[in-house]
Amino acid sequence: MYRVLLRGRGDLTEWRDAARAYLAAGIAPDRVEWRTMDDTDGLFGLDGNQLPEPVDKPVTQGVPPAFLKLAASVICHSDPTRFSLLYRMLFRMAHGRNFLGMATDPDVVAANRMSKSIGRDYHKMTAFVRFKEIPLPEGVAGRRRFVSWFEPDHFIIDRVAPFFQRRFNDMDWLIVTPRGSASWDGETLRTSDEPAEKPDLRDDTDDLWRTYYANIFNPARLKVKMMMSEMPKKYWKNLPEAELIPGMIASAEASVIEMGRKAASEPLAFHHRIQEAAARVPMPEGPTAGTIEALREEARRCTRCDLHCMATQTVFGEGPVNAKVMIVGEQPGDQEDLAGRPFVGPAGKVFNEAVSAAGIDRTQFYITNAVKHFKYEPRGKRRIHQKPNMGEVQQCRWWLVQELDLVQPKLVVAMGATALFSLTEMRHKLEDVRGRPIAMQNGRTLFVTVHPSYLLRIPDLGRKAEEVARFIEDIVAIGRLAS
Repeated sequence: MYRVLLRGRGDLTEWRDAARAYLAAGIAPDRVEWRTMDDTDGLFGLDGNQLPEPVDKPVTQGVPPAFLKLAASVICHSDPTRFSLLYRMLFRMAHGRNFLGMATDPDVVAANRMSKSIGRDYHKMTAFVRFKEIPLPEGVAGRRRFVSWFEPDHFIIDRVAPFFQRRFNDMDWLIVTPRGSASWDGETLRTSDEPAEKPDLRDDTDDLWRTYYANIFNPARLKVKMMMSEMPKKYWKNLPEAELIPGMIASAEASVIEMGRKAASEPLAFHHRIQEAAARVPMPEGPTAGTIEALREEARRCTRCDLHCMATQTVFGEGPVNAKVMIVGEQPGDQEDLAGRPFVGPAGKVFNEAVSAAGIDRTQFYITNAVKHFKYEPRGKRRIHQKPNMGEVQQCRWWLVQELDLVQPKLVVAMGATALFSLTEMRHKLEDVRGRPIAMQNGRTLFVTVHPSYLLRIPDLGRKAEEVARFIEDIVAIGRLAS
């Protein structure tokens, strides 16, 4: 049995040199015992390592770069089995076994687990290191000096020190830990694997951190499990604001209730200033009553149904007030809701291309929708279109009727079943009435076709081309009826 004694503080070179010697001698992993000075309390020196006898035909098989990268991470772990694990993997690869890509291999699983633990420790150190400034002696000028204390789980100081050099390049700093230290003086980055004692870093800034944390804490958004995963308790002892956390968690529910009570009774911040500023702004002259502009302004404040609660704004009709043709769609989509204009999204693009192919100028049409607010279902960051129900269509008909009375179009085009129902309360299949003129009251003519969004949903390219061509024919027919 061979015994190898290492410092074992994250230095890949000392393990690699020893491993090469034993590998070259063909020593099997189960015949090597790897120890560190910390394991033996320093009773034996590094010179006590038993070196194997060289062999005539040493194993010289190379290893892939991926293993060296993995080993450089694993060697920083505090698990005492890391050396034997890496030597076992090295021995297997040196004898022609390619297993690094096998995710279920026990050695690969163990090594990856250690490497991920190193990554988490690195991340936590970059997140929770808290520097305290050390005042310069009176009368001495120079760069500002800072010191911090952190307690990593593993020997990561060499790995993480370059991050702090890049991040805090303009100041002198020292980071001390039980597993080594790092310092930067503006020119040289130095690291040491010698353990350090915790300094007394308490000062007046601790109260500032507690005040800051108490003011940014939002009990209504408290998620204890997520908070504990991001900031585990083991880091709390070195964060002055952490002593507030238990009390904040315990009182979170009562705080939310109190916030709700205040929100219902207190004005918004700067409310009085907003009111004073608004009072100084002269009221603009409104549009003349009985005009399309007055109707559009009135529709901006529409609350006839619940759709206004979620929509960004009312999307009113636009076009010449004396247009011969009024195009009526279903409702605004996502882009229309944001822009405040009808038919500017994907369906609007299809409509524009069809109108252009038919040789008609879109600006000759008055274009509107049966429903003036966007109805949708939120899914993450997306807003998915939802079809308006009959009650919402009936409530919004009040606006459509007034648009018809003011514009007085000769031809009204219903694009889709919702528009058809809004204009006539008919629930016929669209195909039964599509493409043929229908007489309406006041001498108007109704023409029914599909909504352009229908064309966007056709998956078969051949059928889609046919339907687009048919839609263009409908637009051509609309042009003839309006002339």
